[in-house]
Amino acid sequence: MRLSQVDLNLFIVFDTIYTERNLTRAADVLFITQPAVSNALNRLRNTFNDPLFVRTPQGMAPTPLAENIVGPVREALQLLTTSVQEADVFDPAVAEKTFNFSMNDEAEALLLPSLMELLQQQAPGVGVTSYHVGRGDLPTELASGKLDFAIDAPLITDANLRHARLLAAEYVCLVRPDHPGVGNRLTLDQYLALDHLHISSRPTGPGHVDLALNRLGHRRKVQVRVRHYLVAPLIALRTDMALTAPHRHGPDRAAARGHGITAQDPRAALRRAEPGMARLLAQERRP
Repeated sequence: MRLSQVDLNLFIVFDTIYTERNLTRAADVLFITQPAVSNALNRLRNTFNDPLFVRTPQGMAPTPLAENIVGPVREALQLLTTSVQEADVFDPAVAEKTFNFSMNDEAEALLLPSLMELLQQQAPGVGVTSYHVGRGDLPTELASGKLDFAIDAPLITDANLRHARLLAAEYVCLVRPDHPGVGNRLTLDQYLALDHLHISSRPTGPGHVDLALNRLGHRRKVQVRVRHYLVAPLIALRTDMALTAPHRHGPDRAAARGHGITAQDPRAALRRAEPGMARLLAQERRP
């Protein structure tokens, strides 16, 4: 069959069904009715002489043929989209659009104040919606167009996603200044003997520090697991637990001051514990 005999819009429907794994959700994304999606899928099945998607308890599962063609189909759609968009000129001064970001609370504290200041100056009609999407759901949310950008650790290997590094920071260990088990320098043995706080949006699973320690043949004891950077320093300042986090100026210090903790400066604790943790990270980066 010649390409001229195929409705190219069907490939958009195919890509959306593959992403959503559900005909109703695909219809919502495409702003068409569910029967229209079903009709398009039937036409695709006739074109390829293959079911393409089969119903399962988990949703519409792609057949082997669908898995084989989804990559080329997406590449072709991206080329067509790029060709169309090249004719559009984005003028931030008059643009009226809301961009959807996925980021955690630390990324919001680091980036949103400066970003919003810049947008108010150069793009007053542009808005931002920020919310957190689980790492495993990011490729689907980006592919469906629900998300425009995701700011996260570089752990997603989906070949269909483009990425660029925004910043990098070494991890340091925060303990309260009068911690009984930590002196002026924190050794690896002392570090491993501590009870630890871990910040993660996931209910289970290791973090960057755990993976680095595992490669060195070590494990740490995680006593408390929390979702947000704002609360973790306060727990570290009131207990003997240690918090290992990126060395930044924002959420940790702001959290302490916001709760009236002025005598115990988290940044002083960071500087105090930094040498030992820096050695650990230097070891972790060796090839």
